[in-house]
Parts: sequence; structure tokens; C-alpha cells
Amino acid sequence: MERFFKLNELGTNVKTEVIAGITTFLTMAYIVVVNPAILSAAGVPFEQVFIATIFAAVIGTLIMAFAANFPIAVAPGMGMNAYFTSVVITQGVSYQVVFGTVFLAGILFLLLTFTRFRELLIQSIPPSIKYGITSGIGLFIAFIGLQMSGIVVASPATLVTIGDLRAPFTALTIFGLFITFVLIARKVKGALFIGMLATAIVGYFAGFLEFDGIVSTPPAIVFFDLDLAGVFTNALYTVVFAFLLVTIFDTTGTMIGVAEQAGLMKDGKLTKAKSALTADAVATTVGATLGTSPSSAYIESSAGVATGGRSGLTALVVAGLFLVALFFSPLVSAISALPAITAPALIIVGCYMMEGLAKIKWKEFDDAFPSFAIILTMPLTSSIATGIAIGFITYPLIKLVSGKGKEVHPILYIFGVIFAIQMVFFPAH
Repeated sequence: MERFFKLNELGTNVKTEVIAGITTFLTMAYIVVVNPAILSAAGVPFEQVFIATIFAAVIGTLIMAFAANFPIAVAPGMGMNAYFTSVVITQGVSYQVVFGTVFLAGILFLLLTFTRFRELLIQSIPPSIKYGITSGIGLFIAFIGLQMSGIVVASPATLVTIGDLRAPFTALTIFGLFITFVLIARKVKGALFIGMLATAIVGYFAGFLEFDGIVSTPPAIVFFDLDLAGVFTNALYTVVFAFLLVTIFDTTGTMIGVAEQAGLMKDGKLTKAKSALTADAVATTVGATLGTSPSSAYIESSAGVATGGRSGLTALVVAGLFLVALFFSPLVSAISALPAITAPALIIVGCYMMEGLAKIKWKEFDDAFPSFAIILTMPLTSSIATGIAIGFITYPLIKLVSGKGKEVHPILYIFGVIFAIQMVFFPAH
């Protein structure tokens, strides 16, 4: 094992890698609860999402462990799951159709991984757009968390307003937020996961939570028929592009960040990048056939790296712990059914995703406004795809009229025209 994962060469050992794997798992274990809670709102059976979440995580993380030898874990990404649900609700299509878009995005991602177009796509899109997309998704999922908990409610006069903070479920959410705030402030490993457990315990004694059991035989693996034809019938091309684009950005950015932290970058380049990107692409494609939204490399992997994780052995441990979680479906089902437990995680993860705002050049209008437009429209339209489209339309347009048209990569003009035509003549309903 030491030879296979090159532990001596990387300056680590089995004990350190195991501890790092456990640390990473605890920081991201919330996805096992949150993902089924979000996707089940779109009508996807809970057990289907539960097992799909785990198997997508296991498959992606194992490829990352053995093919890339990176201490990076993979699982269904936050933001994409919420967007998945919003597409089902706003577009009026079945979740089988939307899983078709996820599958196509995964196939495209896999194909792009072995071509230079992936690098071209990443290089052509300016940082302000990338940061705007990530931050917009953060606001999007935080807003969903506020709605789920009743902290924010609909209002005929102002569209949204503050809810009744004395309502039992809302008060429990606020308690969960407070507990998690304290844990994060005290730099406790796995703060999100522990905060959810603490909220669940209070919810149980308050009579909001009932368990039919804790441990059971894992649910059966079921592959269902994807409605690929429905993707084309309903012209969901923008949705496919949104899934593809965000997954590429999230994965690439996370891998580079964690690899730099672990000292795995060589001459400023990420070795075995293709193998690492393949992990996400395969996890996304397989996950779609099982019943979950796109997968991505998890920034929580940095927690394991901080404790010494340097090799794929860390990822292998994470994958093993995800498999153990298969036996706790009754517990996860009960917890995910109570929004007050999962809402704080959405709100706090949303906050984490706002980090890129500091890197946007706010004093330069031609850079700032497209980012602002993306961040504004994503939560207000409940559509990540719409936010991306607005950004791709406004960025080249403002640059052009500012006399800086040559700074824009030609591919952005092409995307801008395509998105403009799509929004005017083929708007989403």
C-alpha cells in the first residue's frame, strides 16, 4: 500500500492518511443527508437519491484515489442539486428528463477531458464571470435554505419577507445555525455534520423527529431509464450547458486549490489532471443513471490535507466510509425529512461560496456589472442557467462598447449570441 500510493515519496504514512480520510469524510458527510432532502423535493424517491449519492461519491473518489493518487474526495455538488429541483418545478418536466441533461453533461465533460477544448473553455472565461457564477450559486442555495426553514416567506406585497421566527421549525433552524456558527468559529472539524446531529437531537426531544430504525440493509441499486429524448423535445440545452460549465469550474478550481495546499503542483501545473477530471465526469454520468445531480471535487478535502493527507489513500478511506453510510438509510431518511436540520447547512455552504467576491474588480464596471448581474439573477429567477446566460451576454457587450472588445475571447462572443437568441426566442417557462 505504501508503494502503490507512494507514501514515502509524498512524505506521509498510513496512519496520517487514515486520519486525513476520516477528517475529510466528517466535513462532507452532510451531503448524504442534504442531497436526498433536496432532490426528493423534485419527486425523486428518497432511497434512490440516497444510494445514488453514495455510489457517485464512492466511484468518483475511488477513481481519484487509484488513477490520480490525489487526497481529494468527489460527491454530488451543492448548488447543482438545488438547481436540479428548480428545473423540475419551473420547467414542468419530469425528473427523468432532467437526469437526461445531467447524463449528457457528464458525457460531454468526459469527452472534453481528453481534448484541448476543455483548457480553451476554462481559459476563455474571465475570472469575474467564474467568481460571479460561484457566488451566485452560493446565494441561490442559501436562499433555498432560508425558504425551507421559514426564515424567509412569500409576500404578496414585496415578494419575500421575514417569517415568524417563533414558529417551532424556524426556531429549530436558528438554533442549528447558532450551534454550527459556534463550532465553525471554534474551528471544530466536521462542524456542519456535528451541527446537523445536534439539531437532530433537539428536534427528536421536541417531538419533530421520529425514527423507524437506525441501521438496515442497504437499498437495492436501481438504474432507471433516462428521458434523453425529453431533453431535446423541451430544448433544455441551456440546462445541459449550466451543469457542464459549473461542474468544470468547481472541479478544476477545487483540484488546483487542494493540490497547491498539499504541495502536489509541479511547475505550476497539476499532474494527472486528466485522471482527476475523469473521476468527476464518470461520477456525474453514473450518478445520473442512478438518481443524483452532477458530482464535483469537494473543497472539504482541504480539511484532510490540513491534517497531513497527501495521497490517494486519503480518498480511499473516504470512499470506504461512504460505503459504511449505506447501512444507515433509516437514520438519514428521518433527518433529511426535517428541513430545520438541513437548512443551516445550505445557508452556511452558501456563505462559503461567496469567497470569490473579494477577487472581482468592483471598481472596473465592465468587469463588475456582469458578475453583479449573475449574482442578482440566479436567486431571483431560481435559475443558475439564467444567471450564466446573463453573464455571457453582458460581459462581451459591455467590453465591446467600452472599447475593450479585443480583450474578449472570440468564443465568448459566440456564446453571447447563442444565449441572447435562446433567451429571446426560446425562453424558459
